[in-house]
Order: sequence, then structure tokens, then C-alpha cells
Amino acid sequence: MVIGVPKEVKDHETRVGCVPSMITALRERGHEVLVESKAGEGSSIPDEDYAEAGAIILDSAAEVWSKSDLIVKVKEPQPGEYQFFRPGLILFTYLHLAPLPELTEALVKSRVNSVAYETIRERDNSLPLLTPMSEVAGRMAVQVGAQYLERPNGGRGILLGGIPGVAPANVVVIGGGVVGHNSAKMACGLGANVTIIDRNLNRLRELDDIYSNSIRTLASNLYTIREAVREADLVVGAVLIPGASAPKLVRRDMISRMKKGAVVVDVAIDQGGCVETAHATTHTDPIYYVDGVLHYCVSNMPAAVPHTSTFGLTNATVPYLLALADKGLEQACEESNAIKEGVNTYQGEITYAAVAESQGKPWRELTAVM
Repeated sequence: MVIGVPKEVKDHETRVGCVPSMITALRERGHEVLVESKAGEGSSIPDEDYAEAGAIILDSAAEVWSKSDLIVKVKEPQPGEYQFFRPGLILFTYLHLAPLPELTEALVKSRVNSVAYETIRERDNSLPLLTPMSEVAGRMAVQVGAQYLERPNGGRGILLGGIPGVAPANVVVIGGGVVGHNSAKMACGLGANVTIIDRNLNRLRELDDIYSNSIRTLASNLYTIREAVREADLVVGAVLIPGASAPKLVRRDMISRMKKGAVVVDVAIDQGGCVETAHATTHTDPIYYVDGVLHYCVSNMPAAVPHTSTFGLTNATVPYLLALADKGLEQACEESNAIKEGVNTYQGEITYAAVAESQGKPWRELTAVM
């Protein structure tokens, strides 16, 4: 199989879908790998490293897309890349289709077979390709929040951990999954007062055992969210329903009652955001204000630390990429329910229920189409 690795084109997206060790593994199995020139530059991986590993370096994205059977990326294709779609092409990347009807329509119309990192699910219900970037985003959310709480950056001028005699910041994390856990870990480490809100009481018990008296846990409901957000200096949105749009748990009226200069970091923005006032921003233009509350809603946060993120992501993607390359999509799905769960579009059909339901579109079971 011919595997293509184009350079990412999303704003400030400097991660890359393959690292040289993956090229070597693919080459040893008889596959050909095409890498667009400078694709790894943002992650500190020069073309020479790819060439030494056995990749063929091509000058243009068009060449990589047109000559490949399988495209491996990091972020969802941008409108300028839709022209490269064609029937039968396998696309392996983060897609987050629920809030992106135009991309979904383009994939369906062009009959691209798309496999989304974020919906690959193992039998234990883990999301192995979402986890590493959720770890990065969760930790970054607190770093970013602490930075924007500084007065010169537009915040209310509060040090996250406080000092002796002066109270630390109140950090509210909505969602106790991988993002929430990593946000809490960072915030606790910096000395903040941390509250985690989640609807799963068993998960709250686990987090309470992990952090002991270092955090406060609250069962999620409208009242507890409203009261916690009102007192917060930093709110981290860490809600995930795999493949589906995130529920709007922080309402518009809650934002209006927050302290002026407080900060909201909505990590759930990839799936539409869990804050009603949130809309996707970029690393070029990352923030805006609503009622005096600073919102940071960058939809590809881990791209700010591309070296860490690229190697963390590819450590997780490599076994699935090898399976797709060795067996083809159909056989890989037959042998791996996890990969089957990852297929969002196939031969002109939406095959992931949560995506279709979020957009009010019809869908079909993959086994009925394949």
C-alpha cells in the first residue's frame, strides 16, 4: 500500500502524522511512504530524517494525496484540501465531524473512507488515540489559563497558586475524564483550589481517592455548575461524548455572573464546546471576551507543543496504521472492532451514529454497507 503524509495546513498546526520510526516499520512490511517536503519541520523532524528512514519526499501536497492509497494526518482536512478527495481513498486522522457538516458532506460526496482517531474505541471503552492529545490539552489548559489570568494578558491579575497570606485561584474543571484529570493534576501541582464536576459518581470516587483532600468533587447538575462557575477564576471545559457534539453545560447567564477577568478554556471546542458562549479560535487569534470573561477556545491546542504532541500521538497511532496498511480497511475492520468503531464515512455513507445524529442526517451501520 502507498501511504501519504501531507503537511498540515490548519492555522499553526505543526504536528505531523508520521515520524521516521513509523516510516521504517511501514517500509519493512513492504509499503511505500510519501512525505510532503517540510511536513515534519514544525515538530523538529527534517526531511533528511524521513529520507533516511526510507520515505520518498515530494514537493507538493497534490502529489502526496493523488499518489496515496491511505492518507495519515493529524487534523481534519481544511476546505482547500477537499479537492484532493476521491472515491476509495482511506483517510486516517482526527476528524471531529459532529460540528463540521461541510466536511462530512465533502467526505460523503467524494466517497472517501474516513477513519477518525477520536472514535477508535477498545473493548474496555478506552479511546487510545484520543488519550495522548487529551493529556496534552488537559495539562495545557491550566498553563494557558494561568498565563491569561495575568493582568498584562487580559486577566484579573491572580496568581494561580497564591502566596502565604493570599488565597490561590479557584479552578473549576467540568468533566472528570482524561482532560479533566490532567487539568486537575496541573492545577493542584500549582497550588490552586480545584473543583471537579462530573455526572459519573464512580468516577468522582476514583478522583477523590487519587487526590484525597487536594480537590473538591461535585455531582454535575445545573445548580452545582452555576454556583461553582460563579466563584471560579478559571473554568476548564473538559466534557466529551465520543463523536457527538458536546452538551452546553455552562450557560450564557452563568458567564454573565462570573468575575470580570476570569478565564474560560473550553477544551471541548473540537466537538462544538461545552460552554454556550464558546466558538472555535486559532493560535493566531486565540481569545475573545464575553461579559468581561476571557475565552480561550483554540481547537488544536496541542499544536502549540508539536514535538511532544507528535511523538505522543504517533506512539498511539502506529499499531492501527500498520493494521490498515497491512490488511486494508475492510479486513482490518473485520479483525478489529476498535478500527471498525473509527470508521465515520464509508463509500458515500455516514457510518457513525453520533455524527449523523448531531447533524440531523441519516446513517447506516458499517456492516450493512461494507
